[in-house]
Amino acid sequence: MRTEDLIAGLARGAGAVEPHAVARRYAAAIGWGAFGATLLMALLLRVRADIAQAVWLPMFWVKLGFAAVLFAIALALAARLARAAKPLGHLPLALALPVLVVWTMAAAELVAAPPGQRLPLVLGQTWERCPFLVTMLSLPTLAAAFWATRRLAPTRLVRAGAACGLVAGALAACIYALHCPEMSPAFLGTWYVIGMLIPTALGAALGPRLLRW
Repeated sequence: MRTEDLIAGLARGAGAVEPHAVARRYAAAIGWGAFGATLLMALLLRVRADIAQAVWLPMFWVKLGFAAVLFAIALALAARLARAAKPLGHLPLALALPVLVVWTMAAAELVAAPPGQRLPLVLGQTWERCPFLVTMLSLPTLAAAFWATRRLAPTRLVRAGAACGLVAGALAACIYALHCPEMSPAFLGTWYVIGMLIPTALGAALGPRLLRW
């Protein structure tokens, strides 16, 4: 018997799914994860001192918007991967679109900059710690997302774990943006992306162990 046939047979024999169970579980997971990440940021990093001025800068909202869009797409993807044989549609392709937009902005910025200023635009002042701080802030949401996903009995464990990691990393990037002073698209397209990929890879590695049911 093929794996697909087995899954389909199990699905036919299952009882009715509790209405809105997926939405409720992920809402709880994201709520607790966001609370934990915000608490960590407030205690260990704090909001940037010039936040009142920063909110008037377009790049501040580009940072938030970039991470928020990735978070929304990753959350939809995680919800589908949490259920057996649920089609993914165009969601994996959609993940690439906000990254391509930011990379296009970064390329335009670097082309316009004098050669001597290009590397500083990429590195900024916080490149050494940015990915690791995003990863640190992602851990509460990663744990909560794994809890919610495992209770929904996923079958594609590596991809489900990776989606949980990206959800956590993107939400952490949103929260980290309130602390981060960097305003360069080149920085955003490099170190924020790396910061989100680390929990994504961690989720993929842990998925087969922690999401098995």
